[in-house]
Amino acid sequence: MAKVQRTPSRPVYPTPTGLITSIDAEGRPNIITLGEVFNLSIREPIWVGIALRKATYSHELISAQREYVVNLPTSGMLDQVLQCGSVSGRDGVDKFAEFGLTAVPSEQVRPPLIAECPVNLECKVVDVLVTGDHDVFVGEVVVQHVADDLLNADGAFVLERFDTIVMMPGGFAGVGARLSPTIEWPPKR
Repeated sequence: MAKVQRTPSRPVYPTPTGLITSIDAEGRPNIITLGEVFNLSIREPIWVGIALRKATYSHELISAQREYVVNLPTSGMLDQVLQCGSVSGRDGVDKFAEFGLTAVPSEQVRPPLIAECPVNLECKVVDVLVTGDHDVFVGEVVVQHVADDLLNADGAFVLERFDTIVMMPGGFAGVGARLSPTIEWPPKR
């Protein structure tokens, strides 16, 4: 296999796509599409990260309120994922109303969940790391909501039922077929 050198751009892929909800001081929610949502600590504590440019409205809101919700969309939501990423909430756009999404109250944070997303992670900011052209918001997951049809009778995830969107070089893709037998995750130690 021949290889060529190229200038790195989004060098690690695929990465889970997220619709991140935040809220302003008056209680108006906003949604931003991110091509990368990532685990930072998977057990004790459970932290997820999102990276935002300082210029974004969501950066401003999350910096002020110190909370956000990671909503993981399905492939059937691709149009809404693209639409939420194409306009700024700073311009007064209600992305829930405009793009046919349903806001559901969270349990422990102020930003709402997106009902159409089968997985929602309520996060409280524990740190902000300045990293190059983005700031990484480290969020402690205080509540995880999962659609019951993604779980088996024992409450374990069923991989074949997920319909997650991932970011790839040049666009979005769906998650493919299972490649391994079922494994326990996280592993017991």
